[in-house]
Amino acid sequence: MRSHYCGDLRKEHIGEEITLTGWVHRRRDHGGVIFLDVRDRQGIAQVVFDPDREESFKLADSVRNEYVIELKGLVRDRPEGTTNTEMPTGEIEVLGKELIILNKAETPPFQLDDHQQVGEDVRLRSRFIDLRRPEMQQKLRFRSKVTSEIRRFLDDNGFLDIETPILTRATPEGARDYLVPSRVHEGHFYALPQSPQLFKQLLMVSGFDRYYQVAKCFRDEDLRADRQPEFTQIDIETSFMNEDEIMGMAEEMIRKLFLELKGVDLGDFPRMPYSEAMQRYGSDKPDLRIPLELVDVADLLANIEFKVFAGPAKDPKGRVAALKVPGGAALTRKQIDDYTKYVGIYGAKGLAYIKVNEVAKGVEGLQSPIVKFLGDEVAMQIVDRLDAKDGDLIFFGADSYKIVTEALGALRIKVGIDMDMLEREWAPLWVVDFPMFEETDNGGLTALHHPFTAPSCSPQELKSNPLEALSRAYDMVLNGCELGGGSVRIHDQQMQSTVLEILGITDEEADDKFGFLLNALKYGAPPHGGLAFGLDRLIMLMTGTDSIREVIAFPKTQSASCPLTDAPGEVSAAQLRELNIKLRKTP
Repeated sequence: MRSHYCGDLRKEHIGEEITLTGWVHRRRDHGGVIFLDVRDRQGIAQVVFDPDREESFKLADSVRNEYVIELKGLVRDRPEGTTNTEMPTGEIEVLGKELIILNKAETPPFQLDDHQQVGEDVRLRSRFIDLRRPEMQQKLRFRSKVTSEIRRFLDDNGFLDIETPILTRATPEGARDYLVPSRVHEGHFYALPQSPQLFKQLLMVSGFDRYYQVAKCFRDEDLRADRQPEFTQIDIETSFMNEDEIMGMAEEMIRKLFLELKGVDLGDFPRMPYSEAMQRYGSDKPDLRIPLELVDVADLLANIEFKVFAGPAKDPKGRVAALKVPGGAALTRKQIDDYTKYVGIYGAKGLAYIKVNEVAKGVEGLQSPIVKFLGDEVAMQIVDRLDAKDGDLIFFGADSYKIVTEALGALRIKVGIDMDMLEREWAPLWVVDFPMFEETDNGGLTALHHPFTAPSCSPQELKSNPLEALSRAYDMVLNGCELGGGSVRIHDQQMQSTVLEILGITDEEADDKFGFLLNALKYGAPPHGGLAFGLDRLIMLMTGTDSIREVIAFPKTQSASCPLTDAPGEVSAAQLRELNIKLRKTP
C-alpha cells in the first residue's frame, strides 16, 4: 500500500509521486489550506491539501487525530521560511492529491505530543496508544538495532543461536521461581527459567563450543526501576576460553555496539577487584563518573570515648568510614537532614558530619556537633587523611560493615548526582575477584553468584577456608549499572561436589535438583564459561532512560502486574480442578 515510510522522505525525493500510510498525528487548518502531520514508525511527514482538489480536501478536513489513512501525493520543497530543522523531514512536504480514510479513531485517552506529561499508569493501561508516540517508537527501533548488531557480532565470531527450554524444573539460583502446575503430572510443577544456566552448560558438554541466545528469563522477586519479573538477556557460553578471553570478547562486542550505534568510543575497561570496589566505593558496581570515595577512619577512632564511633571501630565486623564532599559545606541543614533520611533506607541510624570552613584555624575552623566528642587531635587527623579543603563537608558512617558500606555507597551516588559531579559521560569497568561465598543471616553460606561458578583454588583449599576463596567471576559495569556478569564454570565433578557440600546441599538434594548436570560432568566436560547481558538494562543506558519499562514493549509495573491485560488474573474453579489445585484463603 505504501511506497515510502513517512519519516524516510528527504530532499532527494523531491519531484517523486509517492504513497504514504499511517496515523494522523496532527491536523491544522491554515487559511483554507489543510496540513496533516502523518506518522508511522519511521517518523512524521507534513502533507498539504489545497482546496482545488475538492474531494481530497473535504476528506482531509474531516480527519481527526489517530485516524488511519492512505494518501498519494508529490514530494516538494517546503516554502522559504517554513523549514523545520528539528524534524528529519523538515525540508520537504507532500502535496496531497488523493486521500483514503482506512479507519476512524475515537479520541485517544491522552495526546501523543512529546510535551504531554501523562502518568505511567494511564500509559501502561493504553500501551498500544503509548507505543505510537515517536519517542517510544524510536526506543523500540533502537532496541531492534542493538539485538541485530549483537547477533551479527556473535554470528561472525562462530557462535550458534540455540534455544533452551522455558518449561524446566526449579533450581537454586538466588531468586524465587515462577512455578507452572502440570495437568498431566498431578502434584508436580515446572519452573520458568531464571536463566538458561544449566542447559547452556550441557550444550558445552555436548560439544557446541560457542552458544548464544536472546533469552527470556523469569524471577519472582521484588522489583525496582531496573528490574522486571520477566526480562531478556543476551546469554553467551563458550568452551576452551579462559576468563581473560571471554571478557575480551564481550568487551569488544559492547565497544563495537556503542561505536556503531552511538558513535561513542568507550575506551579501555579497567579491572577492579570486588574488595577494592566495596572499600573505595561502597558498591560492587561503582559509578566511576563520580570522583568521591569512601575512606576508612576506624583506626583513628578506636580509642576515643565516643562509643557511637569507637564501638564499630573495635568490632571486627564493624566499619567506620568517611565520605568527603568537595564544596559540601554549602549544604543547608535541611539538605543534610534529607540525606540522613536517605541513608536510613540502608539501615543507617544517623549521619554525622563535619563542615570544614577554614582548615588553617584548626578545630576552630570546623563546624559540627560531633567535634567535641572526637577531640582536637583526632578531628584534625581525619581532616588530614581526607585531604579536606576549605568549603568541604565530611560525612561519617559507623555501624556494621554491611550497613556502612551500603549506606555511604548509596550516599556517594546521590550526592554526586545532586551536586552535578559527573566527570564524564561513560565509565565502563570490570569488577573481578568476587568471593565464592558470603555468610547468611543464620550463619550458613550461600554462593555470591551461583553454585556452578568455579573458584580460583583447589577443592582442598576451598574446603579448608571457604570464606577466603575467590571465584573466577566477572561483572561488566557501566555508569554504576551492572550490564552483565558471568564466570568460568565448574567442569570438574569433584569441585562441583565440594561446592555443593560447602553450601549444605546434600547428595540427595543435589541429585534431585540438578542431577542431570552432575551426571553430564562425568562424561568429559570441557573447560567452559560465559556471561549474560541484561538487554533491557543495556537499552535503558544507551537511550538515557530512567526505567527499563520505557524500553520494553509491554512491561509489568513495580507490583509485577500488567495494567493493559489486567494480569495476573483469577482462573475458573474448573481450571483449578483440572490442575488438582485448591486455593487457600489468607485470613
